[in-house]
Amino acid sequence: MRLDRYIAEAMGITRSEAKQLLSHGQVRVAGAVCKKGDAQVSEADEVSVSGKPLAGAQKFVYIMLNKPQGVVSAREDKRDVTVTDLVAEDFPRRELFPAGRLDKSSTGFVLLTDDGALAHDLLSPRHHVPKTYAVLLDTPLTEEMQKGFEAGVTLADGTALRPAGLQAAPAGIQVCPALAARVEGAESGQPVCAPDPRLALVELRQGVYHQIKRMFGVYGAGVDGLHRLAIGPVSLDETLAPGQWRELTAEEISMLKKAHR
Repeated sequence: MRLDRYIAEAMGITRSEAKQLLSHGQVRVAGAVCKKGDAQVSEADEVSVSGKPLAGAQKFVYIMLNKPQGVVSAREDKRDVTVTDLVAEDFPRRELFPAGRLDKSSTGFVLLTDDGALAHDLLSPRHHVPKTYAVLLDTPLTEEMQKGFEAGVTLADGTALRPAGLQAAPAGIQVCPALAARVEGAESGQPVCAPDPRLALVELRQGVYHQIKRMFGVYGAGVDGLHRLAIGPVSLDETLAPGQWRELTAEEISMLKKAHR
């Protein structure tokens, strides 16, 4: 890789800014000053800027974002704030996108990445990577709903869905701020002391437009709130407030890559 590109990607700056650092003699390769932007380097080379060693340019980025209400799951939008807008300042040179989407009114775990292959595998119908949601209904959960989800719901338009997991949310579940105001006995960021009969956990293994709302609609139930808790084996970090994010750990990245195999 060209040295100027390596510096730009490792530091999150523009190529022009990297060339300025080179021209001012602030870059060293293997201890020697280097001013040539077209010099070839690899992650094995020791590169430092202003005396500080650079970490190698990261091939891909994987971000866990706790999406707040009102933010759209898209790379760009002319009217609304997008999930990528929330991290753009920290990753100015990365072409990040959401691996999957949540409705504008929904909240919770959105994976942002520039790893197209992983995103494809996580979303592919062939791999059935599960996604887990906390769902607040406008009516109590029923045994009929649970049995129907387990057998596979047929939507109003005739679409037959795969079996899905559905159970009452247990006492002690952490409730997001978006749902807390409407869940009995819940406070924002605090575990629910007693289960609300309208609060359910749903596990899906496929993605259909407005799937959860349409599934409950078959039973005459409406969805008042939806919060994604997990993608495959990786759960949303409960310390992240709405709008906050962190990069996935190496272990979490490995878990996601194994989830679709």
